[in-house]
Amino acid sequence: MTADLDDLRELARAFCVNELLPHQQRWREQHHVDREVWYKGGSAGLLCMSIPEEYGGGGGTFAHEAVLLEEQARVGDNAWGIGVHCAVAAHYILAYGTEEQKRTWLPRMASGETVVAIAMTEPGAGSDLQGITTRAVKDGTDYVINGAKTFISNTSQAGLVIVVAKTDPNAGHRGISLLLVETNRDGVKRGRILDKIGQRGQDASELFFDGVRVPRTSVLGGVAGHGFAQLMSQLPQERLTISVIAAAAMESALEQTIAYTRTRRAFGKALADFQHTRFTLAEAATEARVVKTFVDDCVIKHLGGELDGATAAMAKWWSTECAMRVIDDCLQLHGGYGYMSEYPISHLWADHRVARIYGGTTEIMKEIVARSLL
Repeated sequence: MTADLDDLRELARAFCVNELLPHQQRWREQHHVDREVWYKGGSAGLLCMSIPEEYGGGGGTFAHEAVLLEEQARVGDNAWGIGVHCAVAAHYILAYGTEEQKRTWLPRMASGETVVAIAMTEPGAGSDLQGITTRAVKDGTDYVINGAKTFISNTSQAGLVIVVAKTDPNAGHRGISLLLVETNRDGVKRGRILDKIGQRGQDASELFFDGVRVPRTSVLGGVAGHGFAQLMSQLPQERLTISVIAAAAMESALEQTIAYTRTRRAFGKALADFQHTRFTLAEAATEARVVKTFVDDCVIKHLGGELDGATAAMAKWWSTECAMRVIDDCLQLHGGYGYMSEYPISHLWADHRVARIYGGTTEIMKEIVARSLL
């Protein structure tokens, strides 16, 4: 931490407490955040903080994004899709976009004018990106896109989608490209917001492309066939983002449970006075510390350009598995109240379950690690 990051944490915490926390129940009911929160985030300088100032960003690093993600997790919010927008999508454009693409989209993302989604997953293809069936076929100076995507975060408010499609179906992974597609183009159809068991305020949706015509200049970077390599290069940061949130979720669950067990009484004494409770909290605190230390080390490596894909995979699967175990133990200590929706621990438990799946399942993460060893 630096003085700069300390100051940012104060700003981020105040924003999350004032602009996110009060609206949690309403956002769960409407299944999306208010569009206004994106503009407020932009005005506060909290969007695209790791994007250079010349493109409208904050000129910071991933550490700045991590601070905001931690504070968002501490108030129990996962509805505002800043992880996808700032830490993931913006960096695809920054790393691979043409100068025109960067100057067109990054300032709009930083201000909140344009919300961005990434359309990878399909009804029949998740972690296996080479199995996607969405096609982008050349037609004159354009590409024509046809296909369907699902579980796409930020869809309901996105003005731009980074679409993973096959531009050459016969070229294997070298035939995959990323295309920048505005959602107001003819043939782009937003499907229903999916009814999830957790993260109910987040607008993961279906997205359909029916003869969507885009210019060839919409290919990210201007040259087709590099999409798979671009995805593989950026996935470590996405997985690190999930790990940062998991570490913060563990700390939040522990704080909530310590407070609850100190005040809740059973058999004439506080729950915190029972040895089982104390041992459970000791185990949770230890796991939270170990995960936080590992994730912080990964952040430092990432800032120095030294985070490899296998280590990011380790962090992702280990942090999310540990977090789910700790959150479950913390819910158990809440007893029946832990299962009631008015207690934040219940939402934390339901919301975190998907972290073991998205961004690459635990099983895929272990396979990536194994391949680095053998």
